Amino acid sequence: MRAAVYYANSDVRVQDLPEPRIGPGELLLRITASGICGSDVMEWYRQPKAPLVLGHEAVGTVVQVGQGAPFREGDRVFPSHHVPCMACHACVQDRHTVCDTLRRTSLDPGGFAELARVPAINVRTATLHIPPDLSDEEGTFLEPLGCVVRGQQRVGLRAGESVLVLGCGVAGLLHILLARAQGAGPVVAVDTLPARLEAAKRCGADAVVPAGDHVVAAMRKATGGRLADVVVAATGAVPALLGAMRAVEPGGRILWFAPTGPGIAVTLPFNELWRNEVAMVSTYGAAPADLQRSAALLGQGRVRVADLVTHRLPLARAGEAFRLVAEARDGLKVVLLPNA
Repeated sequence: MRAAVYYANSDVRVQDLPEPRIGPGELLLRITASGICGSDVMEWYRQPKAPLVLGHEAVGTVVQVGQGAPFREGDRVFPSHHVPCMACHACVQDRHTVCDTLRRTSLDPGGFAELARVPAINVRTATLHIPPDLSDEEGTFLEPLGCVVRGQQRVGLRAGESVLVLGCGVAGLLHILLARAQGAGPVVAVDTLPARLEAAKRCGADAVVPAGDHVVAAMRKATGGRLADVVVAATGAVPALLGAMRAVEPGGRILWFAPTGPGIAVTLPFNELWRNEVAMVSTYGAAPADLQRSAALLGQGRVRVADLVTHRLPLARAGEAFRLVAEARDGLKVVLLPNA
């Protein structure tokens, strides 16, 4: 079978690999669509592990069922790439995304391949049927939206609260869409790229602001004088992280949703944050319950993502697809179609 093997952002090779063989409780999928995540092009993180097959936003059709697996051939499914054990102290405390098992589990070899094996623990814990009215491309958003669901739940976003979203890549746009679906507002979006600000408008942002020192003033204008009840930092750019701490309302909350580059330190205005009772939380990944809620939101049409897909490319053009995501200029969601 063919797979896109990652060596570097500028070196993604379509190579022949052995077809995976499945065991009891496992599934073999024909991958029909697989989204490229921003984390897939974090070269400082990915390259030391190369060569490898990435792809954790995959949708596929079941072509073989291992003994005892509760699926049938022909089922359209989303197989979660990383799954928790559901039994350790972290999982029992609803902290599934820091479970050691979640950090170790994966598809074999990954979602950027014609075929993938879903291990038994992934099948058992977080492999979901794709809602019938959802396209395969829309299904690739199930995992990123699940991460956003977890983030907004952890930060305690409520209807009627004002939201500032810093960074309008796919994650930031999903935060806007979900905040709107939950009745939050006004929502103000910030980015450096005009095209992404236009996308934020289409996703329901009340105001869009180019990145810079005027963000605080724009937030006060949108809210009638207040700052943001909730700030979502959907970028790891240091100016945005510093801006998040300036733009949060006393008693408000900040969600750290994206990493910086390696070794970067950010100075906190500690006394100001302490005096103003600002809460800060971070989230990484999605738990099985978050993925189930994501599937419901997409299936019910409460969060609509079809317009976020800007590029659909066959596996043979995987190198081009990675370049589009790494350059972050000419598109939003790039989806590989391994069996097109």
